[in-house]
Amino acid sequence: MSMTSVPPTPSESPAFEHEVGIPIFAEEPTEVDIFLDDDGFGQLTPCPHPFRKPFRAVGWMIRHTFGVLSLILLLAVLAVVPIVNFFVLGYLLEAEARVARTGRLRYAFHLIDVAPRIGVIVLGCWLWMFPLRLLAGVASDVAIISPGSDRQFFFQGATYIASVLVGLHLTFALARGGSLGCFLRPLKNVLWFVKQMRAGAYWEQADRHLRSYLHTFRFKHHFLLGLKGFAGAFLWLAPPTLLFAAANSSEGVRIIATIIGGLCLVVVFGWLPFLQAHVASENRWKAIGNRKVASRIWAHAPIAAFLAVLLTFALALPLYLLKVRLLPEDAMWVATLVYLVSIYPARIVTGWAYSRGMRPDKPRSRRWLRWSMKLLSFAAIIAFTFLLFFTQDISQHGKLALFEHHAFLLPVPF
Repeated sequence: MSMTSVPPTPSESPAFEHEVGIPIFAEEPTEVDIFLDDDGFGQLTPCPHPFRKPFRAVGWMIRHTFGVLSLILLLAVLAVVPIVNFFVLGYLLEAEARVARTGRLRYAFHLIDVAPRIGVIVLGCWLWMFPLRLLAGVASDVAIISPGSDRQFFFQGATYIASVLVGLHLTFALARGGSLGCFLRPLKNVLWFVKQMRAGAYWEQADRHLRSYLHTFRFKHHFLLGLKGFAGAFLWLAPPTLLFAAANSSEGVRIIATIIGGLCLVVVFGWLPFLQAHVASENRWKAIGNRKVASRIWAHAPIAAFLAVLLTFALALPLYLLKVRLLPEDAMWVATLVYLVSIYPARIVTGWAYSRGMRPDKPRSRRWLRWSMKLLSFAAIIAFTFLLFFTQDISQHGKLALFEHHAFLLPVPF
């Protein structure tokens, strides 16, 4: 697969780009360019030497930590929205694919350059709204304690005036680009906005920069990739899961169907992490049926494959405890946050194992190593499948909990 891409070109108005802080592309890439996207875009930059450049190293840690946290929070909020959560699954698959194509873990955060801006906007708005909420609370208390008094009118008037001023400040801060400095310098925001309006090109430039910023999220690409990954995994998981959920008692034909379904799930669980990574890497839905890819990875990188499988199911099992009693819908993003923190590392390691196993110069491992890793992996998968059967007894969803498979399907607890 070719790794060429069309690099971004500088804007014709660098002053506006500096103020807004949004990357600009001369023209939107085509579908082919999106598929052949440069895997270096959005990578974690190397950390400066902590002893030679300690201040830069601390700044690097703060900047990237905030970027990763903003990215995870953004994905957690989007994951609770129906249909939109396919975008989140597509992002996880794209991160897995970038590691699979490059073999480098630092390429697994491809929105880290753009997602922090949303985190800064949320943080800046929250910090300015916090004192406003305190003032509104004081005004409400005064209205209860001494209604009709001068203090009540004073605090109500102060609340209205503060609300207008804060609203205007946030509007100008967002109009300037929503960077951290924009929320700290209200007067400069006003002067900058007046200057841009006098120039007469603000609305055209703002529209172009906003479109370019939103285009970097590649909503269509991630949504379609998530849909492909979901559909492929569902086709593999649905038949054995139907058999696995058949038993209602410990005897009869249904218990035999459950045992058969469990054995089929064990086999599918051993293949599916790498087949889904193959779909993401190739961006082809039909790639989900290529079992030779999974066999090659187990043959050429058995240790990496074992680590990927072990991490995938070890991190997936505790998530079923969150479904003992689900949170309210408006707080569901907290649960999805835990899901993402657990699933994200497993996706990255699976992409790394895929990269090692698919290297053309990688020789086959020794037979004893291959079989020992396979036996250990299948022992872990059998234990996971056994415990998975009993999650229907503790989950609020009952038997439906067996069909969720959040390690491969949507990363949400519903």
